[in-house]
Amino acid sequence: MNRPLSRRSLLAGTALAALAGPAAAASASAAGWPTEFPLPDGFLPEGITIGARPYAYMGSRANGAVYRTDLRTGEGRIVHAGAAGTASIGLKLDRDGLLHIAGGAGGTARIVDARSGALLHTRRLTTATPAFINDVVLTGDRAWYTDSRNAVLYGVPRDGRGAVRPLPLTGEWEQLAGVNNANGVVATPDGRGLIVVKSTPGTLYHVSLRTGEATAIELVGAESVVNGDGLVRIGRTLYVVQNRLNLISVWRLSPDLRTATLTRTITDPRFDVPTTAARYGDRLYLVNARFTSPQLPETTFTGVAVPLQ
Repeated sequence: MNRPLSRRSLLAGTALAALAGPAAAASASAAGWPTEFPLPDGFLPEGITIGARPYAYMGSRANGAVYRTDLRTGEGRIVHAGAAGTASIGLKLDRDGLLHIAGGAGGTARIVDARSGALLHTRRLTTATPAFINDVVLTGDRAWYTDSRNAVLYGVPRDGRGAVRPLPLTGEWEQLAGVNNANGVVATPDGRGLIVVKSTPGTLYHVSLRTGEATAIELVGAESVVNGDGLVRIGRTLYVVQNRLNLISVWRLSPDLRTATLTRTITDPRFDVPTTAARYGDRLYLVNARFTSPQLPETTFTGVAVPLQ
């Protein structure tokens, strides 16, 4: 026999729903949302980021533009026009509505207001040649950027002001010439360090934010994460986008971060060299960079979504 819920029960249920947060709400409502959406022709996407609201922001290698897609409808528009000679590679959205953007070969980091599209700050991270500022993660009071061509990370104050902190990579890090080294980056579960993927030969590293010492994470279940690009971490589960392999490998990190055990891989026929991923609810959203296709003004591009489980 069903009994009416008491006011106390109703309040308790409301409180639990609030504690569950936007991810749980998205899981309940996203079933009818599109799992594929178009990007502008010739956009040359690379990075993707999603905040608490159901909007994905994607950066362009062509001109540094940023495109926003409503995940509920798949419709989108350019929110930041970019400029000739700039690029938007990795990007992250913070709680203040600011986009922190890695500038690729330009050696820069930029901050863009996600609401207005206004460029607020541009910081020169390095004058080294070559350089490739590839990805970014937000932790503590800084945005940390990887440089795929130099053995150094850069910490930029999240408000765009103050000194840039170069953090040379030491310890077990071995920089290779002529290839992409440091690529995707996420914070460790305790927030005291970073996990960085080295695309070639495909190694994960735990990096101390205090010293820059890099320790290789032993992989169990696969020899490497070659072509590792974007990273997503949920608790101790690490998702590694392996771009030219058209797959996501899923790893369980040990509490001490000494090992990562392969638990499964995610593939999808719609993958066409996906580079980076972002989570919303019970989905991962990715952009297809299509590196093996002509990179022309008429080339078409898409984003796709796959289940986390």
